[in-house]
Amino acid sequence: MKKTNLPLADQAADRLVDYIIENQFEPGTRLPNEYDLASILEVGRSTVREAVRRLAARNILEVRQGSGTYVSGKKGVADDPLGFSFIKDTYKLTQDLFEIRLLLEPRVAAKAAQNATDQQCEELERLIIAIEDSYDAGNLDHIELDIQLHSLLTKMSGNLALDSLLPVIHQSIGLINDNFSNDKMQLSTRITHRMIYEAVVERDAVKASDAMTQHIYAVSSGFQNQSEH
Repeated sequence: MKKTNLPLADQAADRLVDYIIENQFEPGTRLPNEYDLASILEVGRSTVREAVRRLAARNILEVRQGSGTYVSGKKGVADDPLGFSFIKDTYKLTQDLFEIRLLLEPRVAAKAAQNATDQQCEELERLIIAIEDSYDAGNLDHIELDIQLHSLLTKMSGNLALDSLLPVIHQSIGLINDNFSNDKMQLSTRITHRMIYEAVVERDAVKASDAMTQHIYAVSSGFQNQSEH
């Protein structure tokens, strides 16, 4: 039951979230303009603006100046929901995150092999090629691309809970940013990414699980060796 004693802007924000869910808006969907939203929510335009601001602060909406308001790809997840930024020992944090990934992601890869669509397989290959091109160009945008790749695999698995949880876990990818200048780590990533892709395309769940395990072990070992020098 919705709380009716909330400020009007909060009530409008709750109704707007309901509107997004009822219409099954995907991340990146552009919302109706302010005038139409005011009519839909039955409030004034100033209330709509405040409701949008509050949802943007919660990473549910994204306001793009001169373009409009969109459903955020962050799905309402805070930028640092688990407080990782307050942990000083980033080395141990990264290793601990690798351990969690080893518990979860081999199963994710296996489920992705079982449930992936042809279109998703094509997107997976596109991301792998983009990461390799980024390595070759010496760019750092491969970090974001890698997060997209692992997030796509999670979506392909069909597990809604993991689809929300694992993007948080993938912060470990960002934590090892500086270490990806290592050619050996890049090479192992190229190889294991391709192994994962081939297993998913072949719909081989066991092979996909093994490939993901090898991938995480390889990157974790490379991170540890690099950090010790």
